[in-house]
Amino acid sequence: MADNGLVNNVGAVRCAYAAGAGLAASVLLCACVSTVEGAAVRHPGAATLDVPPLDEAALDRVLLSVDELNSIMGSIRMKVSSELDEMTDHTAEVSNPDCLGTVYAAEEPAYAGTGWTAVRDQVAREPDGDNDHWVEQTAVIYPAARNAQDFFDRSSVTWQDCANATITTGDGDYLWELDAAQVDDTVLTQRVTQDGADGWACQHALSVVSNLTVEAWACGYSISDEAAEIAVAMIENAATK
Repeated sequence: MADNGLVNNVGAVRCAYAAGAGLAASVLLCACVSTVEGAAVRHPGAATLDVPPLDEAALDRVLLSVDELNSIMGSIRMKVSSELDEMTDHTAEVSNPDCLGTVYAAEEPAYAGTGWTAVRDQVAREPDGDNDHWVEQTAVIYPAARNAQDFFDRSSVTWQDCANATITTGDGDYLWELDAAQVDDTVLTQRVTQDGADGWACQHALSVVSNLTVEAWACGYSISDEAAEIAVAMIENAATK
């Protein structure tokens, strides 16, 4: 998120951690002690798409427009609040650095060793402080398809290893408890529900095609499969010539 500090919703302590200026925006929630079990949902597989190797210029077409995001999230007021082309590093703020990539998107340590060459990260939300929806979409280019697939496979293992673990962030004030990771073809998803926030929750999704991976965070009060829908749409955009 582009704003600095925590965003507090009226009657809830929902939190979106803001990365500093010049860093990729990443969502961070106060964790809950109870979770809503995420169910595997069938998604169109990227494996059926014939996508040639992409370059950095293709990233601009991969990201969804804010109108598309509003439609998926059931909002009419979300606006882009951050557009960045760098990764961030919140390792020092996570109690278990091995799970960094499960609670933040566009994290340099999570992508280390992949050879990634370019990234686009964008956050959209309603403009007021008690926004009802929050979305982050991240697209990353690699030298070859095998690099992208290796990152997806590695993330699948990491997300499942970190499932059902309590993770603290910041000074330990914020707690996460992650649901089990779900893998359906080329879409990986995981859900987090925030305790004491009137049902505020997020779905995190990751997908891959050719030499591209995409991440999406979708947050709101009635989240189901929106992040996966965003990720699939981003992959379909990559196939557009």
